Amino acid sequence: MPSPLHIPRNLRHLRLFLAVMESGTITAAAARCLVTQPAVTQAIAKLETASGGALFERTRQGFFPTPRGTILAHRAKRAFAQLDPALAEIAPRLPLTATLAQLQALTAVRETENFTLAARRLGLAQPTVHRAVTQLEQEAGRILFERTAFGMIASRLAKTLAQCTRLAMAELDQAEAELSALSGEEVGRLTIGSLPLSRSVLLPEAITTFRTHRATYPVEVRDGPYDELLSGLRRGEIDLILGALRDPTPIGDVTQEPLFADNLAILAGNHHPLIGAPDIRKEDLHRCGWVVPRRGTPAREQFESFFSDLGPPASLVEAGSILLMRELLDRSELVGCISSTQARAETTRGLLTELPITAHWAARPIGLTTRSTWEPTPAQAEFLAILKSAAARLSP
Repeated sequence: MPSPLHIPRNLRHLRLFLAVMESGTITAAAARCLVTQPAVTQAIAKLETASGGALFERTRQGFFPTPRGTILAHRAKRAFAQLDPALAEIAPRLPLTATLAQLQALTAVRETENFTLAARRLGLAQPTVHRAVTQLEQEAGRILFERTAFGMIASRLAKTLAQCTRLAMAELDQAEAELSALSGEEVGRLTIGSLPLSRSVLLPEAITTFRTHRATYPVEVRDGPYDELLSGLRRGEIDLILGALRDPTPIGDVTQEPLFADNLAILAGNHHPLIGAPDIRKEDLHRCGWVVPRRGTPAREQFESFFSDLGPPASLVEAGSILLMRELLDRSELVGCISSTQARAETTRGLLTELPITAHWAARPIGLTTRSTWEPTPAQAEFLAILKSAAARLSP
């Protein structure tokens, strides 16, 4: 089996490659980039070896991109579209002089706020990381980090550059996946940020179906609070978040796409005294102990709105896990507030009972949150199509 492709993150070589794409000749590319023709030829040769095949068809009329060349050029252009504006804002020459090693060092220091921790993360010596950041600051002619007793605090420009560096590298990861697909290899990955509703209902169906089409394609599901998943999405570590959408959209560089509308339901253990009661009043529920979603979530806001005239119930357990809620309700007389879609998964199996409450819950939009600039690979796009089809079937 061939080894997985790894596109060298040599920014200079990628810029020379794009210059050949745009000019059509080695000579013109060399002149444009102020380097020798052998330097351009060597850069293209290294990229072709790493890409698993020819990037250009060489003819007397010039260099014309192969399908591999077209894929790499598209992703490289997207990478530099992320990176170059952030570099140029710091200093006009940085797009030409900054190296990946410097950008990786800056990103690691920005995230760890410490040279020693950054070096450990990168597997380098601390002086090497310090030197890379210092070189970048000298070239920029400005300080990018404030040295404080609490650590290295990144400037606004450094924070932006670190973010753009991550997104640029994510584009090259996508290039590797798409180039590998030309050889019939399952390379790449899909990383999904999973909010509570999706974990027990929507994702299992979508992933199971996806596995029948792509049995070996890596899929990672990350659970966590919304803010943590959103940060990972914006850094390029997560491809999409699935769950309740926010109103308004939390920040301008992400896009929300609704898949279906969901309501809330009130669940109880099968032994609860309210089960079978002819008329359950809001006051009866107010006296109960509750298992509720975390503060700041759309479901929690609806729960608090339901009791706005009485004030919040006295006994609350905050939990984002349906498994924990199920066990608490089964072992006690607590009641729980969760998505009606999740409730169906519990009640149809006889694990919990839904209490017949007329609450007039407002519908909550459930859907996808992605980076506005994200362009999925064919495998990722296939998963999205499966996910949307599954969501349509689950829609109340």
